[in-house]
Amino acid sequence: MPLIIDTDTAQDDCVALLVGLLDPAADLRAITMVAGNVGFEQQVRNAFLTLSAAGRLGEVPVYLGCRRPLVREWVSAENVHGDGSGGLSMDQEGLVPESEHAVDALVRLAAENPGELSIVAIGPLTNIAAAVVKDPSFAGNVKSLYVMGGSNNGRGNITAAAEFNFYVDPEAAKAVFAAGFDVTVVPWDPLTLRQAVFGQERLSEIEGLGTVLSAFFTRVCAATLEFDRRVGIDGTTHPDSLTAAVLLHPELVRKASRYHVDVETAGELTRGYSAMSWGVHGLEPNATVVEEIDAEGFYAFIRDLLTRQTTPSRAISGL
Repeated sequence: MPLIIDTDTAQDDCVALLVGLLDPAADLRAITMVAGNVGFEQQVRNAFLTLSAAGRLGEVPVYLGCRRPLVREWVSAENVHGDGSGGLSMDQEGLVPESEHAVDALVRLAAENPGELSIVAIGPLTNIAAAVVKDPSFAGNVKSLYVMGGSNNGRGNITAAAEFNFYVDPEAAKAVFAAGFDVTVVPWDPLTLRQAVFGQERLSEIEGLGTVLSAFFTRVCAATLEFDRRVGIDGTTHPDSLTAAVLLHPELVRKASRYHVDVETAGELTRGYSAMSWGVHGLEPNATVVEEIDAEGFYAFIRDLLTRQTTPSRAISGL
């Protein structure tokens, strides 16, 4: 399946990139970078690091996109993710992203392959919204847009009301849901919190696999695991890799429903809140929201992916 991953590479974004890079069902055409989890240059380093861990450095182009939200100052999640790579490092000399801006690349690639490319958007939606503004036909050229973001009338993870991706750039999220994409949403609450958390038994099993990828996973997820446990989540959270997985393997979805999704931009207490109307308010549905997944099947998918033997393209310090 031809796809692009639009990412703010840290922790589970790295795992999502591994899905796109190593799943035989995926034909990853590009990685586009957007301001989000950690400092922009660190996100780029994390993307190259992940490409190396997969043994695919130099095979998938990396495009640099919007370095801040549309109209707001950037807000980071470094308190959650640290540097986003668990302190892993690699000689990045000579690793140069593409010169074309990510928004231009998104528009071009979709226009060159109308109705064929899917996009997995696992960071703030700034690049996607900017592409819509640049080319009004962009949404129609994209086959499907899979968005990790929001909560389905549930709690947020950066404020009481908002999930991080929508909070960072609510104007972009609002614009994307109004643009006419075929959108599937993988929400933070309740889906991720209930069905995409790997507890200690699973984490120990992954660590015991003894592969480069399992060691990479364990290190990359360590800082977030520590944070999650401090706030009462007993394990690592995997919304981003889940979003990539359900695109490539729709059999993992057990229940999904059509909703009208809109995003609050003006509320003092509710900036970034995703209002998901379930059909009783006279609003036309504009997105499919995943409500239940095969949690055991998803974990087995990630575990099996991490059993693959790879040789890093460049030596990674810390593995």
